[in-house]
Amino acid sequence: MLVHLVDGTFELFRAYHGAPSRRAPSGQEVGAVVGLLRSLAGLLRQREVTHVACAFDHVIESFRNRLFPPYKSSAGVPAELLAQFGPAEDAARALGIVTWPMIEYEADDALATAALRYAASPVVEQVVICSPDKDLAQVVDGAHIVTFDRIRRMSRDEAGVRERFGVPPAAVPDYLALVGDGADGLPGIPRWGARSAASMLSRYGSIEAIPADHERWLVRPRGAEALARSLNGDRDRALLYKRLATLVTDVPIAESLDDLRWRGAPRERFERLRGALGMNAEDARPLRWS
Repeated sequence: MLVHLVDGTFELFRAYHGAPSRRAPSGQEVGAVVGLLRSLAGLLRQREVTHVACAFDHVIESFRNRLFPPYKSSAGVPAELLAQFGPAEDAARALGIVTWPMIEYEADDALATAALRYAASPVVEQVVICSPDKDLAQVVDGAHIVTFDRIRRMSRDEAGVRERFGVPPAAVPDYLALVGDGADGLPGIPRWGARSAASMLSRYGSIEAIPADHERWLVRPRGAEALARSLNGDRDRALLYKRLATLVTDVPIAESLDDLRWRGAPRERFERLRGALGMNAEDARPLRWS
C-alpha cells in the first residue's frame, strides 16, 4: 500500500501561475481552484493512489511568524489568489480527499506528522509526499518515505536527499538555517553557502556540534576562519533559523490510515462545487462516486 500526501498550498500556487484565469458565474476569479481540481482528479486516476490526504495553509501565517516576523507571510500575495484558499480546500473535499487546513501550523507540518505516523504501519510500503519543498526532505526515510515533485516527475529518497543537499535528511534544517531558504524567508548566515554547509554538517551533523574554534575543525572548507567568525557572531540566529526550518511532527491529526482510503467523490457536493465554478458536466469528473 502507498500513502500519498499532497501539498495543497503548493498545488494551488502552481495552478495560479500555470492555469488560465477563469471567472465563476458569480464573477469571482477561480482559475487556480479549477486547475487544482483538475490536478487532484488526475492524481486520483492513478491506480496506485488508494490512500490520500491533502494539507493546506488555511492562512499563510503560522506560529513561526511570532518567532521571526520576516518569516514568509501573505504580504505580497495577490488578493485574488488569497481569495481562492478556502475554495481550494472545498475542491479537495468535493473529490472525497481527506483535507487538513492549517492555521497555527503550516501545511508542511501536517504532511511531516502524517508521513511519520502512517509510515509506522506495517501495511504501508511507502509514503509519497507530493511536494518539491526543500524542508520536507528532513522526514525522508530510506525509500520508505520519499518526496515527489509532480512537475518534474521526480522522486527523491534518502540517497537523493544526500545527493541534492550533501547532508542526511536529519541535517536538512541545519543546512537551510546556514544557507537560507528564500521561499520561507530565511536569510541564512553570511558567508555560508551550499558547499561549506554540506561539508561541515556531513562531518558534525548539526550546527550545535560545530566547534567555535575553526582550528579544531576536522574538515577545512574554504575561508574556514571567516566562516567560524560569522557563525560565532550569529549562532543564536542560526539556531532560531534551524527551529523555524524544523517541521513539527505532532500536529493533531485525527484520521486513521483507513480514513485516508479514497472511496470516491461525494456526488452531490462535487456537482454543487462544479456548478459554482462554472465547469461543464464532464470536466474533472472523478473515477467513481462515494
